[in-house]
This record gives sequence, structure tokens and C-alpha cells, in this order.
Amino acid sequence: MDSTFYQYQLGWLAVICTVLLAFERYLKSKKSATVNLKELSVDEETLEVGEVTLQSNGAAVPAITPRSGALGTLMRKYLLVYAIVMGADWLQGPYVYSLYREQYAFPERQVAVLFVTGFISAAVFAPLVGVWADTYGRRRICLLFCVLYATTCGLLLFPFFPLLLLARVFGGISTSILFSAFESWLVSSSSNAALHSEDLSIIMGRATLVNGFVATAAGIVSNQLVEWNDGGFRSPFVASGCLLLLAWAVISGTWSENYGGGAGAGVAQVSADIFQIRRLGAAWRIVTADPILLVLGLTQTIFEGSMYLFVFIWVPTLQESSPYPSSLPLGYIFSAFMVSMMLGSLIYTFVTAHWFRPTPTSALPKHTRSSSVSSLSLQGNSTLALHAQLSALVCAAAAVTFAACVSIGKGKSEQGEHLKFWAFCLFEACVGMYYPVQGMLRGSLIANEHRATLSALFRVPLNIFVVVSLLTGVSSAREAVLTTCAVVLAISSLTTAFVVIPRVDGLAQSRTLD
Repeated sequence: MDSTFYQYQLGWLAVICTVLLAFERYLKSKKSATVNLKELSVDEETLEVGEVTLQSNGAAVPAITPRSGALGTLMRKYLLVYAIVMGADWLQGPYVYSLYREQYAFPERQVAVLFVTGFISAAVFAPLVGVWADTYGRRRICLLFCVLYATTCGLLLFPFFPLLLLARVFGGISTSILFSAFESWLVSSSSNAALHSEDLSIIMGRATLVNGFVATAAGIVSNQLVEWNDGGFRSPFVASGCLLLLAWAVISGTWSENYGGGAGAGVAQVSADIFQIRRLGAAWRIVTADPILLVLGLTQTIFEGSMYLFVFIWVPTLQESSPYPSSLPLGYIFSAFMVSMMLGSLIYTFVTAHWFRPTPTSALPKHTRSSSVSSLSLQGNSTLALHAQLSALVCAAAAVTFAACVSIGKGKSEQGEHLKFWAFCLFEACVGMYYPVQGMLRGSLIANEHRATLSALFRVPLNIFVVVSLLTGVSSAREAVLTTCAVVLAISSLTTAFVVIPRVDGLAQSRTLD
């Protein structure tokens, strides 16, 4: 099959992404240059708003406020590390299976055991790494991630099955840290810097955009490394290990430590309760007592579980619809998915930063306007309500994409293949919106004391869901998997709509009346 179609689609997606990015930057610069006179804080010499200062003579000059400076500093610190660690992760992704199956020639059953071992490890250690991050420090656990994941890369270089099993165990622990401790460090650092919820939203949206760029570049780099190594699949893992060591150095030099509950007591508690059973029990009671947190955990399990299963089924799903399955340009298709994810991130940024307007201070009751803390709380609640609505919308759109793939059927035709491709692109756009939306909800609704613990605790049912699906044979029942994902995503969307959104709206209204 000629790859021209996918080259054109990738090109169009890249053009759309570039145009949206330029438009978003234009809106941002226009927004920062506009002064809303109704929101001016009057001083004897100057009127100051955001990034513009009006002097007493009427001249406008740029001004850097403490808040804007803190936002820029935190964004640079976090995104640099985030880009490096995600680049290290993406470098490994395309070639793990090929390393086991093709280069080391392990049978299919042993390869499946290796993958399942990784997910079981992640399920077992997810709550523990969250507890350790909250107790002993998020920065310290992130440094441990760099060492542990670099060790994983080193172990993968040896075709000895027990060492590869150990590598999968370390890899599962590392994955749990990557998707809990780093986000917890960001949210806590944002709170310590007195940043607003919209500032955190901007950073998380940018992180997803950076992830898309890094994933696209990592796919190209890993492909080139394999070609330079005459088809050997070890070189991407060596490069990944080097990036992880770089991330360790950057974190050591630029990040400050923050904790959850029990800060500073970690060393004393190691010998007494290394598995932190009491803390896990307290975190579990918090989740079960709050319907909103239960729905957050349900959404994370369903959406991210569907995402992991998508990784296993997108290639055979497209192949079964293609008249030329052996000629599918998988590299172009993967890059198109990554650009689609970036588009989802840009849409999220546009909605939260430019389209959505929090309740202005002038529209609030007079007794509320007199308290800047109350005003910020009300605006935070309206932002939270928006993210709850976006969460329901993202899950609903993702359900539609999987349902569309099922309705297209298994017949071989270019039209069916192309329709499934676009459905999968839409799902990747949902992924691009999901991560900042879910991150904002967790950051707003989970107390700092247990943030990393609960974020990691939510990953336990997620990994169990993926393990059970893999053991039941995903590749042999793709249509059933797609149907199941569509149904559970629709359930997640409805649950968010009928449980989370009304409660968040009620919270905002009660704050207004108080």
C-alpha cells in the first residue's frame, strides 16, 4: 500500500497544530496587553494589572509581577524535567516488544509474562510509591525514579530472562512514580508559590503539548538509532538511560523538596512501618467517604486502562481493515497520533485560558468582593466545574471513537481503514485533553497531605484492569475490547455528569451564599 495518504494526513495535522499554536500565542499576547479598567487596583502613582503598569502620566510600560515571575520559573523547572523523563520513556516504547521477541528470540508466552509482570509490579507498588513520595519527599522519589529507570534500561541489555523479569519489576515501580510523584511535586510547588488554579492549568496544558512534541521526536530518534545499529534494538535503551541520568542532575540542581503529611518524619518511620499500612488505610477511607474521589478513581481506571489497551490493538485493528496490511506505514501513523494528542492539548489550553472566563470580581456580591480570598475561592470553584464538565465530555468523545470503530466492521477496504485511523486520531486528541483535565481535578480536590498517595492508589485498579484484559487475550478479541471500552467510557462520562458536576456546582453556590 502506498503511504502517501498517511503522509498527507500527518502533514495536514501538523499544519493545523502549527496554526492553532500560533493563534494561541497571539491570543495570549493580546490578553496580556489588554487592561480591563474595571479590575484596576488604584494606587497613588501607578495602576497595575497583570503584565502592564500604567504610570501616573498615562504611559504604559511592561511590569513583571511576582505571580507572573513565579509562574514562569515553575513552568521552566517542571517542563524541562518533564520533557527529559518523557523523552526517556518514549524512546523505549516502540522497541520493547521487538527487543524481547525478535532480538532475544523469546517465545510469545514468555514475552507476555514479561509485560504482565510490569503491570503487576505497577499495581502492587503504586500505593507504596505514593505514600513514600508524600512522606519522604516528592523530589527525593523523583530522583529515585531516575536511578531505578536507568537501572531498568541497563538490565534490558542482557538477554537473561530472570534479569529481564527484574527489569520489568523496576519498570513497573518507575511507571508508578512517573505518573504520581512528578504531578504531585508540581501541584504542591504551585501552591507554595501562591499561583492560581488557571496558572496550574496552563502548566499542565503545556506539559501535554511538550509530551506530544517529545513523543514525535523520540519515535524518529529511536528509529534512527536502530538503523545506525544495524537493526539492533538495544541502542534506544542506552539513550534512554543517558537521558534519565541527565534528568537526575537537573532535578538535583533546580528542584526544591516538598512533602505531604508527616513531613520530616520519613526517616523515623522507615523502620517502624516501611509499607505505611496506616497511611494507606487513611487514604482509602478518604476515597470511600467522598463520591467525587471515587468517580475520579473510576475515570482514571477506565480511561487510562482503555488507553493502554489501545496501544495493543491499534495496529492489528488497522491491519484487519487494510487491503495491504503488511505495508502500513506505522511510523507515520504513530506520529499522526502524537500530533493529534498535541491538538487536544491546544484545544484544552484555548478553552481554559481564552474561551472560559471565571466570574469577574465586579460581578461578585459586595461582601465577597471585599475578601480577595473569597473571590479567588469562587473563581477556583468555577474553574473546577469547567474541568468536571470537560472530563465528562472527553470520556464521552472517547466512547464514540471506539463505538465508531466497532460499527465500521472488519471488512477490508481503504475507506474502513481510513475511518478507523481518524477515529483513533480523535481518541488521541481526547488523550491530549484528558491528562491536564484529570491533573487539575486531582490537584484541586485532593489535599496536599495525601496527594501522591491517592494519585498512586488510583493506579491499582487500573493495572489490575489491564492485566486481566491481557491475560484474557486482547489481540484475539479486538471487537469485544473496543465495545467494552466504549461502554465503560460512556459509564464514566455519565457518572461524572451526575455525581461530580452537581456537587461541584453546589459547592460554588454555597460559597456564593456564605
